[in-house]
Amino acid sequence: MATETQSGLSDHLRGVTVTTLACLAGVVAALASASVVGTDAAAATSRQTLMIVAGFVVLQFPILRLGGIDVSDFGAKDYLYVAFMTFALWFITFGILLTEGVAL
Repeated sequence: MATETQSGLSDHLRGVTVTTLACLAGVVAALASASVVGTDAAAATSRQTLMIVAGFVVLQFPILRLGGIDVSDFGAKDYLYVAFMTFALWFITFGILLTEGVAL
């Protein structure tokens, strides 16, 4: 019988938490981009939207720390995963908002 106690989150719950936060951050970044820059043709080429996405990527790591995930264990693969998932969801959501011309 093992006498060790488990501290922190299980590997599965850690992965689900990181993925969920990255996806939600991408969607929120797209909504923020649409509200700050707009959804007209000029907004599609604005570099300010990329700065918003970068800000949301960086903002996730303190939130993960507050959620009990030890980000000091993250390697390059983990950081790239968070950045890619955030960017991918931002790209899809912002693309839909631009195509439909939604005004926020």
